[in-house]
Amino acid sequence: MAEQPDPTDLAARALVEAVYPIALTGAGLSVESGIPPFRGPGGLWTRFGEPPMNQFQLFLADPKAGWEERLRRRGEELYRGLVVAQPNPGHQALVELERLGVLRFVITQNIDDLHRRAGQQALAEIHGNYQLTRCLECNRRFPEAEIQLDPLPPACPACGGLLKGDTVAFGEPIPRDVLARCALEAERADLVLLAGTSATVYPAAGFALQVRQRGGTLIEANVEKCEVTPLCAVTLAGPTATTLPKLVQRVTQLRQQRLS
Repeated sequence: MAEQPDPTDLAARALVEAVYPIALTGAGLSVESGIPPFRGPGGLWTRFGEPPMNQFQLFLADPKAGWEERLRRRGEELYRGLVVAQPNPGHQALVELERLGVLRFVITQNIDDLHRRAGQQALAEIHGNYQLTRCLECNRRFPEAEIQLDPLPPACPACGGLLKGDTVAFGEPIPRDVLARCALEAERADLVLLAGTSATVYPAAGFALQVRQRGGTLIEANVEKCEVTPLCAVTLAGPTATTLPKLVQRVTQLRQQRLS
């Protein structure tokens, strides 16, 4: 029987040969840092119920109450988990791929700030960042720690507009600047590394599928198979904290071989 090709080797070769590889990351990447996912077994929404689908509209109707709820939730499990979480080897592997000049951009669906803290530079947080506030008028972002929260709701230091948490609420459009940047990067890409995501939540999933429809390559790094798996050229099965560092190691070896 012929020896089966090594998925890590196949994925590394595809990355090295691609012209403009990007990554799309999801909750599975952050699970390795101790942050529970929203959906699925053990997920926060599975246990505590999903927020209302008109969450954004409720905020607009009463911003003061929305901010009071945001501050109250700091004592809940999700916020506590975000505060203590640290970037894991999966995050660090993506940073190393960027440093090597292989990975050109990361689109993350995670709000946990771990990509930034790991050192990722070329990054779009499509669902926002829990540590930031965003002005609904001028779209500028500010660390919440630097915002005057008395009285509520806080006003934008730049234009005086209404501030809300940067995390995208149910019923809220994706911020236009982030959406435009993601669309631009997806248009450039000829390969997408799907790390810890099932690629089923839109609009993020749409960027990966657009690349695939143009003849680009999808590589999956995930614990479980999902709907997008049949579309992937290579699947790295297992925790991203394990599979992605191995991928970096093989990419480094291939680049060294090319230079020698």
